[in-house]
Amino acid sequence: MPIDSALTVDLAIILLSATVVGFLAKQTGQPTIIAYIITGVIIGPVVLGIVEVSELTETMSELGLAFLLFLLGIKMRLDEVRHILLPVAKISIPQMILVALAGMGLSLAVGFTLLEAFLIGLAVMYSSTAVVIKMLNDKDEATSLHGKIDVGVLLVQDIVVVIILAVLAAGRPDDITQVATTLAVVLVLVAIITAAAIGASQSILPPIFRRIADNKEVFFLVALSWAFLFVFVSDEINLFLAPLGFEDAYLSIEMGAFLAGLSIAQLPYSKELQDRVNPLTDLFVMIFFVSVALELQAEELLYYWQEAIVVALALMPIKLAIFFLLIDWQGFSLETTFLGSINMMQISEFGIIVGVAAFQGDFIEVEVLGFLTLVALITMSLSVYFIEYNHWLFERTRPYLSRWDTDAEFEGGKREYNNHAVVIGYDEVTRQAISLLNEEYEDVVVVDRQVDHITTLEENGYNAVYGDFRSETIRKDAGLKRADLVLSSSVEPAINKALLKQAKDDATVFVEAKNKADARELYEHGAHCVIMSTQLAGDRLVDYLEGYLSDKEEFTEAIESGKDLLKGEEVFPDTYKRIRGGLDD
Repeated sequence: MPIDSALTVDLAIILLSATVVGFLAKQTGQPTIIAYIITGVIIGPVVLGIVEVSELTETMSELGLAFLLFLLGIKMRLDEVRHILLPVAKISIPQMILVALAGMGLSLAVGFTLLEAFLIGLAVMYSSTAVVIKMLNDKDEATSLHGKIDVGVLLVQDIVVVIILAVLAAGRPDDITQVATTLAVVLVLVAIITAAAIGASQSILPPIFRRIADNKEVFFLVALSWAFLFVFVSDEINLFLAPLGFEDAYLSIEMGAFLAGLSIAQLPYSKELQDRVNPLTDLFVMIFFVSVALELQAEELLYYWQEAIVVALALMPIKLAIFFLLIDWQGFSLETTFLGSINMMQISEFGIIVGVAAFQGDFIEVEVLGFLTLVALITMSLSVYFIEYNHWLFERTRPYLSRWDTDAEFEGGKREYNNHAVVIGYDEVTRQAISLLNEEYEDVVVVDRQVDHITTLEENGYNAVYGDFRSETIRKDAGLKRADLVLSSSVEPAINKALLKQAKDDATVFVEAKNKADARELYEHGAHCVIMSTQLAGDRLVDYLEGYLSDKEEFTEAIESGKDLLKGEEVFPDTYKRIRGGLDD
């Protein structure tokens, strides 16, 4: 009972401390990941020593990564990522080799032995799944093109780290045959579970989720159960392989959680689940980052502190350069190349895990593990700021990267639009305008970030582009610079300023604003008309009230006409043709 009470107190201290520090970080505009790491340093052995790593915090931090990968899997529809699988493979493998060689060279330069340097190289070649995915989710960029590239690379790295951990877990191998056997088993396991997940998404899951989709509580519980089923299979894989004679197989629970999410993502109900998993994921991820710092002992962490600073500061620009050249090699735009590269500069939490496995396998000393931990913490902490301000950094460095700024696009054969209409966002504001624009323009291109919206648009014969309009690649796909008219229903000033900057001089631009200050600023940037939905609704309400007070009979007829419009099931109603007359006169 006292032990349980101590664990409860530790968890309460972690949650309370992280909440306070996280709140201060938000108030000062700092990333919450840094706040969580600082929290662990303060309450852990390095400073106050009031909380130590326990079985509870270890379990919850492991679940944090698992839920993060599960959430990522839910967002990954195969039809949206299939086209980048080959480029991702071409980027990932050379990147890991080059970064491992760079890490090994830097480690030798600061005085580590050849074996230590080799294992350090293996540990630093990954980027942080937790940091990158958390930041991409926070910035709503996980489904952008550079986000998909980064996520794809991270998944390849996760597969590789699973293989390396499996080899290290076996201790020093007797011969090359043992290494080859371990590698083959892990690869086969990943392939089998992936096939099972995709197969389930096409056969088992659709009828189950169709029956329970209307019951949100049961729906959520079944989805979580599905995730934990894959986590259990991954964690206890030896139970299933022991009868076949394999007893040392290893598969990460993160990989299992991702595959569980991937199978659900292929269903039409995945969007609903994302919003429900997010808060739970945030809780566990917070504990994960606090726990990373809790595991540190000052003596072990700081034994090689000078070497760690040198290697960390040298390795980050090296990783940036390697990623940049490889992504550019695959023909992506300059913006996608820059954003995809700057997001991946840090050393992964898996680097620490590789170090732990190497230490437990008697490959390295504990001080080397402390060195790896400090390098990972330094790079993760710094990279969070680079990711947070990646778009700002791109705009500032773009003039110096002009030699890589070409018109080459990854996806060839895209249609060229000229003197067309571009609509940003498919919602209640733009939905009723699209059919009017379609009568006036040969081509109407609609940009939206929801797959079901894109499907609806394409089924009705419209040109639809899936993606975030903040991306230059998406703006190019929509032909913004050649558009005759642009209509944006986004209230984000950054998006509207970007389109105003790139729209041609004689284009007519309608944008939406949340308040008068934003509206004035958008007019200053060249907007022809700034829509304020709340202002329009207020003006319309006044018109109706005037109609009611002056002619109640005509008012009633107008309201009945409005009800008829609401009953209509047209996807693109020609409302503009039917609201004239009556009160509008």
